[in-house]
Amino acid sequence: MNPLFTISSFNLKIIFGGRFLWFLLTSFLLFAYFVCSSLWRGELPTDEMMYSHLFFPSLLLVFYPATFGIQNDADTRILEILFGIPGYMFKVWLSRLLLIYLLVFVMLVINSAVAYILVYPVSPLVMAYHLMYPVLFMGSLAFYFSTLTRNGNATALLIIILGIAIIFLRDSFFRDTMWDISLNPYRLPENIHPVIWESTVLKNRLFLSIGAVVLTLLALLNLQKREKFI
Repeated sequence: MNPLFTISSFNLKIIFGGRFLWFLLTSFLLFAYFVCSSLWRGELPTDEMMYSHLFFPSLLLVFYPATFGIQNDADTRILEILFGIPGYMFKVWLSRLLLIYLLVFVMLVINSAVAYILVYPVSPLVMAYHLMYPVLFMGSLAFYFSTLTRNGNATALLIIILGIAIIFLRDSFFRDTMWDISLNPYRLPENIHPVIWESTVLKNRLFLSIGAVVLTLLALLNLQKREKFI
């Protein structure tokens, strides 16, 4: 049997196990609620609105598998097996992260396609592409924290606290800058020239991409400390 197929099948069982399907359903319902609420208030649907309404549901999709993956492996004694095969853990977790991000991308395309059919003609692939930058960053951040705490609930608490802090500090310090994790590329601020805004969006995407890579590498380095996990 193809080793790649074996690893993918194993990781799909882990990802779809437990509460992931509930997070999947909750994400879609949350997106539908945001859209319906905006339409009820008489807001005209735009690309900017669709991006903002898809932002939090997209993070919810990546939240569970990235946050509780290490704990689920520990609870099922899978970590002991992974640590027993040199280098196998990194292959498993890298392939799992890729599958998680691929699944989130597919769900974002589906949600955007539903919005295209029922609400507003967005470009599903382009919308999903832009949303994947914060998804990659927050997913990598959650994965990194999970290797520090080795507990899903503790990781979730850290992510929630960090999210609240970002919300409170965003308007005062980094709103609409390259450091803004929730930067909406479809929203052009009134006091910023379009050329400068395009540059800011590009720098923001680079920041999120580099941050995701660094956090993932740090998480994999933490996984080398076998004695802390078993």
